[in-house]
Amino acid sequence: MSSNCILERVATTKSTNDDLLARWRAGELIDPVARFAYEQTSGKGRAGRVWLSNPEDTLCFSFAHPFQKRPNELSGLSLVIGLAVIAGIAMALGTTEEALHQQGLRLKWPNDLLLNNAKLGGILIEGGQNNPQSPTWMVIGLGLNLRNGALIEKSLEGKSPFGVSALDQLMSHEAPVPDTEFIWLKLIESFEKHLTQFEQHSFSYFKNSWTQWDAFNGQSVCISGAGKESLMGISSGVDDAGALILKQHDKSVAIHAGDVSLRVQS
Repeated sequence: MSSNCILERVATTKSTNDDLLARWRAGELIDPVARFAYEQTSGKGRAGRVWLSNPEDTLCFSFAHPFQKRPNELSGLSLVIGLAVIAGIAMALGTTEEALHQQGLRLKWPNDLLLNNAKLGGILIEGGQNNPQSPTWMVIGLGLNLRNGALIEKSLEGKSPFGVSALDQLMSHEAPVPDTEFIWLKLIESFEKHLTQFEQHSFSYFKNSWTQWDAFNGQSVCISGAGKESLMGISSGVDDAGALILKQHDKSVAIHAGDVSLRVQS
C-alpha cells in the first residue's frame, strides 16, 4: 500500500461517497483517501438506489483517487475496479482467483459482483474534474456483503432481482470470514495496483481478464435504461473502452456505461 494513502475509519456516516465528494468539490483532496464506515445510514447504489449497510455483515468504503487524465479518458474504470475487488478478495481469503472462479464468483457489467448469480457487492463511481488543469478525482464506492446473505436479502424485501450472497459462502464451515479491517486493507492494496496499471495502459490492458469473469457472456440478455427503450440481444463481451457489445441479428451495438441494467432472458 502506498504511503500517501490516507486511511479513515468512522463509526457511522450517511455516505462515504458523499463525504469524499464534498471534499473534492471544496478542493480539499490532495492525496488518495480510503474512508471506511462501520455503518452507512444513507448508502448509495447506482441510479439513486439505496445500498443497505448492516453493521457486522457488510463492508462499505469509498476510495478517492486522482487521475492525470480527463474524465472521458477513464472509460472502463468500473470494470477494472471489479477485477481489483476479485484480486483483493483472493488475497484476503488466502486463496487464488482461479479458486474463486470455480466457486462461482463473477462480474456483472458494468459494476456488480455476483456469486452464483446472487449479488455479492456493488460499485459506485462518482467525481470529475474541477478545471482543465486539475486532476480528475474519482470517488470509488464499494459495498460488499460479508456474512448472512439470507438476512440481507430478507431486509431488501424482494428488491434485488438477483438475490443476495455473502463472502462467508466462499469459506469452509470451519473457517470464519477474516477481520473486516484486514479485508479492507487488502482491497485498498489491490485498488492501488490496478489503478496504477489502468492509468498507464487504459482499459484495453484488462479486457481479456474481464471477459473471463463476465457473468453473462454469450447469453441472451435485456439491457434497460431510464427513459430508453429496452434492447435485447446476445451479450458478447466488451470492447477496448469497456462498452458492452450486444449482438442483434446482423449487427453489433456498443452499450456504454450509464444507467442501464442487465437481465438474463430465460
